[in-house]
Amino acid sequence: MKGLNEMGQYEQEALREALIWKRKMERNSSMIIKGSKQIQTKINEKIPQKVHRTITDSVRKMMELSLTSSSYIYSVDAKEYWTFEEREREVKRRLNQYRKTAMVEGAGTGAGGVFLGLADFPMLLSIKMKFLFDAGQIYGIDVRRYEERMFLLHTFMVAYSSEEKRRKALYVLVNWEQEKLTFNHMDWQTLQQEYRDSLDVVKMLQLVPGFGAIVGAWANRKLMNQLGETVMNVYRLRLLQSK
Repeated sequence: MKGLNEMGQYEQEALREALIWKRKMERNSSMIIKGSKQIQTKINEKIPQKVHRTITDSVRKMMELSLTSSSYIYSVDAKEYWTFEEREREVKRRLNQYRKTAMVEGAGTGAGGVFLGLADFPMLLSIKMKFLFDAGQIYGIDVRRYEERMFLLHTFMVAYSSEEKRRKALYVLVNWEQEKLTFNHMDWQTLQQEYRDSLDVVKMLQLVPGFGAIVGAWANRKLMNQLGETVMNVYRLRLLQSK
């Protein structure tokens, strides 16, 4: 890839930030976070099964589309001659674009209470996957290849998983050239459970009519930022660390 032959000042700083992020992801959670997770798990147990089924079905469909179709692949005008900095500038622009869409969608569905609130889960998931595939192309990756789609799904797991699963997925990504040879499928059941459990408790307040509009916009913004941070740092580690 042109523009990545040598590390300039921007690339050095980007890699430094990515290594700091990696260490943070590998650290054990504090007692406060662990306690919050236990509370969240108990609340999740009280969430109606209809909500759990919606998320489960959404993730299953997302997995199938991600690995077997071109549903999330849109034309991205990424130039081969772009520098790494230019690529990241475009990734940030796309993230901002998708984040605004997610916020509008979250506010709209949140205002409608339970019925429309449930519709937010598959819609938001689709927005996240479109951003993932766009970002991969911008970084110069051929997202039509099966192994690259697996890379994207592992990136998704790092963004929205519990501590243990997050560390395992991150290890796979950091050691991608070796790890990609050892698997040929993705455990969608684990992915859907991790994704469901990672959704903030406040996200469930989106199902409350009226109040849900404010919560929906804020929560969707937060979740998109979480994905954006993960995507950028994962690709920084992959493309820069070997240099």
